[in-house]
Amino acid sequence: MAHFDVRELLDCYARGVFPMADAREDERVFLIDPERRGVIPLETFHVSRRLARTVRGDHFEVRFDTCFRRVVQTCAETGRGRTETWINHPIEELYVALHEQGFAHSVECWREGELVGGLYGVSLKGAFFGESMFSRARDASKVALVHLVARLIAGGYCLLDTQFMTEHLRQFGTEEISRRTYHRRLDAALKVDGRFQVGGASSGGMAGLAAGAAGFGAAGGGTGAGVEAGLGAASAGSGEAGAASTGAVLAAGFGGGAAPGAGAVALQLISQAS
Repeated sequence: MAHFDVRELLDCYARGVFPMADAREDERVFLIDPERRGVIPLETFHVSRRLARTVRGDHFEVRFDTCFRRVVQTCAETGRGRTETWINHPIEELYVALHEQGFAHSVECWREGELVGGLYGVSLKGAFFGESMFSRARDASKVALVHLVARLIAGGYCLLDTQFMTEHLRQFGTEEISRRTYHRRLDAALKVDGRFQVGGASSGGMAGLAAGAAGFGAAGGGTGAGVEAGLGAASAGSGEAGAASTGAVLAAGFGGGAAPGAGAVALQLISQAS
C-alpha cells in the first residue's frame, strides 16, 4: 500500500478498475473490476417532477470542492442500515491527494451553514467516476447528483460511472452494462478532454455553467453515453482555490429577463442534453 500512489490510482481508473476496502479500520486495499457495471448516460439522465421542483426551488446552497475531505469522511460514517464502510483511511488519503492535484471533486449541499448532503468522485479526461454520496436532509444527495450531471454536461464529459447498479440509482436512468461494453465506453471517454471547472476556478459556479449552456445550445448537440456505495483531465483548480458556489448566475444564453436560479440552470442543461 505504501507504494500505491496517485499516478497508479489514475492508471487503475484508466484500466477500468477501482479500489475498495473491507472496513474503515482495515488498512488493506484491493481492486475491483466488476462483471456488470453501472453507468448513467448523461443524455438520458432522468429527473422526476418532484425532484425537479426541489432542484428548481434552490432549497440548498450547492458548492463544489469547498470541503472535499469532510465529504469523504461523512460518506465513510456508519449509520442506520450500514455497520461498516469500504472507505478506509488509506483510501481517504489517496482521494484527498487526487483532489489536491485536481483529479477528484466534491459536490456539496449546504443549508443554514451546515453540510447536509453531497458526493465525490474522480475526474479523468471525459469520464467521471462517482465514488460515494450521503444525505442528512431529504433529497440532498439527489440534488447534488443533478448538479453534478449538469456540470459534466457543460464540461463535455461523456461517461458517468456509478460502479454498481442499485435501486436508488435506477430512478435516474442508470444502466447496467457488461464489462466489455463498459471498457469500450471508457476507452472512448479517455479520448475526450472534459473540464470540471467550467468558466474558471473561483468564479466557476453556475455562472460558468450558464455560459456553457449557451454554447451547448448553440451547438445543438448532445453528449455521449456516459452514486450510494459506488457513485469517482485535471480541473482548472482544486481545493479551496477551486471552490465554486452556485449562488451567482449569468443569464447569458437564457434570453432576457431575470437570471435563472442555480437549479433552473442545471435543469436546463440536462434538458438540452436529451
